[in-house]
Amino acid sequence: MEADYHFMSRALNLARQGLYTTHPNPRVGCVLVRSGEPVGEGYHRRAGEPHAEPNALRMAGAKARGATAYVTLEPCCHQGRTPACTDALIAAGISRVVAAMEDPNPRVAGAGFKQLRQAGVEVIQGVMEAQSVVLNPGFIKRMRSGRPYVRCKLAMSLDGRTAMRGGESQWITGSAARLDVQRLRARSDAIVTGIGTVLADDPSMNVRIEGGLLAGMAQGDEVRQPLRVVLDPRQRMPATAKMIQLKGSTLVVCLESGSSQLSLETAGAEVVLLRGEGDRIDLGLLLDELGRRQINEVLVESGPTLAGGFLAAGLVDELVIYAAPHIMGDDAQGLFRLPELKRMRDRIGLNITDLRMVGPDIRITAVPLPG
Repeated sequence: MEADYHFMSRALNLARQGLYTTHPNPRVGCVLVRSGEPVGEGYHRRAGEPHAEPNALRMAGAKARGATAYVTLEPCCHQGRTPACTDALIAAGISRVVAAMEDPNPRVAGAGFKQLRQAGVEVIQGVMEAQSVVLNPGFIKRMRSGRPYVRCKLAMSLDGRTAMRGGESQWITGSAARLDVQRLRARSDAIVTGIGTVLADDPSMNVRIEGGLLAGMAQGDEVRQPLRVVLDPRQRMPATAKMIQLKGSTLVVCLESGSSQLSLETAGAEVVLLRGEGDRIDLGLLLDELGRRQINEVLVESGPTLAGGFLAAGLVDELVIYAAPHIMGDDAQGLFRLPELKRMRDRIGLNITDLRMVGPDIRITAVPLPG
């Protein structure tokens, strides 16, 4: 039905208002419609607060009886920090539920739909499912694999260079692209970089938005600072690093062959020891650790060595590359360090999913193709 797509579009727009705040929960929106007219709507704002469905039911009141609920994710059917949404929908007298997708959480995974049907509620699923998947890539991947969604951000000149030979790199892109990166950081649960970047630039690795409000955020919502993760195999991270002093948490990941750095812990950072090979931390184990910490989306912001390591290991889900309209020359540093690629058949194929201008720069979004 055309109306189903119309109201599901509204529910998806509502869900996007939680883009920066719902961690570790998914972004979900809900619209209640009776006799063709919306009578209530809501979205999930943050973990521990009511889900989208009870927010919409509260607005609708008695008008919810006999209504259709359009929801971007299968209603939950278990008691967590908040009551089960299926119970609330049934109690309110909802007659029909149209859902974009099944909840990948094993605690739900179709059980919510089953409970609704058993209570006599008509259930339709799959309406605008692709759009719902795009809204929650990290939650879906973590529920299915235990690992977060990995987005790798890079900035380059038109000839594919990221820094001059001496390391100078500020600024390759313009202010519009740099603001766009702040949005990527704000939607991420963790930002990962390497010790080389820390020692060279002493970066903040935090979200910096003038005025404190991002497009789509509700008034009064505060920008959440993602976990800052530094891969430091040989424990060279200085306790005086800028990021440790800033609001939010910093996690320093070292090889387990070393000992915990008390100076870092005293300064306020957390130190975790993981296995690796040689001077490299096992990136798969890193993602397992972040998954256990309920990290949904990871943003990798690093030099060519770590970026190349993630890409070569097949651990990158999405590349976001900003290409600036200038040339830096063949003596400058490249985008990825991938010494194992020797022949044309070794190339890593990409599917470009989005291409747009961001100020004077080009933003390329691409997904690595299966090897």
